[in-house]
Amino acid sequence: MANAIDKLTELGGHRYSALPDEQKRALAVAAALEVICAKASGADATKLSVEFGSLSAYADQIQDALKLK
Repeated sequence: MANAIDKLTELGGHRYSALPDEQKRALAVAAALEVICAKASGADATKLSVEFGSLSAYADQIQDALKLK
């Protein structure tokens, strides 16, 4: 399974800002899942149900961070 970083590099010449909203969301969710995966495998792993409950919020934060200022 490809990780979020692989998917971002597969964008090639396409700019994130030019992607359709559903593709932007898919990338943000993939990145958020990578964060959850890393957190769950760490020494201070938390309950996955709590992390998955935060998935949408994580994706929102990632999308906000990727918006051009």
